[in-house]
Amino acid sequence: MRQIWITKAGAPEVLMIKEAPDPAPRAGEVRVRVEASGINFADILARMGMYPDLPGIPAVVGYEVGGRVDAVGTGVDAAWVGRDVFALTRFGGYCDVVCVPEQQVFVRPQGMSAEHGAAIPINYFTAWQLIVVMGSLKAGETMLVHSAGGGVGIAAIQLAKHIGATVIGTASGSKHAQLRELGVDHLIDYRREDFEVRAREITGGRGVDLILDAVGGDSFKKGYRALAPTGRLGMFGISAAATGKQRNVVSLLSTLVKMPWLQFTPISLINENKGVFGVNVGHLWGEVDRIRGWAGQLLDLWAQGVVQPQVARTFRFDEAAAAHHYIQDRKNLGKVLLVP
Repeated sequence: MRQIWITKAGAPEVLMIKEAPDPAPRAGEVRVRVEASGINFADILARMGMYPDLPGIPAVVGYEVGGRVDAVGTGVDAAWVGRDVFALTRFGGYCDVVCVPEQQVFVRPQGMSAEHGAAIPINYFTAWQLIVVMGSLKAGETMLVHSAGGGVGIAAIQLAKHIGATVIGTASGSKHAQLRELGVDHLIDYRREDFEVRAREITGGRGVDLILDAVGGDSFKKGYRALAPTGRLGMFGISAAATGKQRNVVSLLSTLVKMPWLQFTPISLINENKGVFGVNVGHLWGEVDRIRGWAGQLLDLWAQGVVQPQVARTFRFDEAAAAHHYIQDRKNLGKVLLVP
């Protein structure tokens, strides 16, 4: 098999393809011949040496794949062999062959490509948890999503519009036309406009019911202030800490200093009728049965045409460095994938 390794912390060029023997599935596992692997911002932070969950470098990262089962371990029904699937991988997804616990594998419905399958798990599970499970977004409410052109952003737009909410998105101006076509009601150019001020203007001063924020730092503070009464702030990342393509300690510390360490106090939450919560699907490995329930609901929405993964671009394994550059240069509108 071929694997993409992070050989050391650094710029995208530290990614390297290495060969290894094909793994044999252990008891309770299925083996998947990978046709597409998803790239997530966590992978980029890991490459920069800034992702605390990473077991260590050198490492193979990757949380999601699409492909076909070609072998099973003991205790697994042989009927899995030949099935088209997508799967959650606890690292190791940047491979053309992976072994995954059976509970983390989902059958792809007829008509769903491996690329679209690989674009579902992290983006759509995260958006579902943010919007439905913890954000409790309702028809008629207003949701603001940062990085609206990213994978989670587009998943969130589709779910929120299906619910019947008004969507405000932040993105660079070059992406606004495409995002309008996807249904975003109001767009904010984060490079030229203050989203807190604009959100107040758009909502007539009332504020936003739900904010999805993976930026972090001062953005969390501004988002909290922009919430309407009973509004909720969903935090799922701190991309502001990754200002360049290599680890920058000054940027990291600056982002941490700007975090709202004293703003979300029990008394302030009570008095202001606001809610704050965090989401990290990568920390839900003990809740796979719950996630399988989410997957069933999302696949129902896929069948209805609500869930429509948007693939911005695919890159070959030997173009992995270019794929990371593409994301960090903010060129993507939708999911970026690696294809063996």
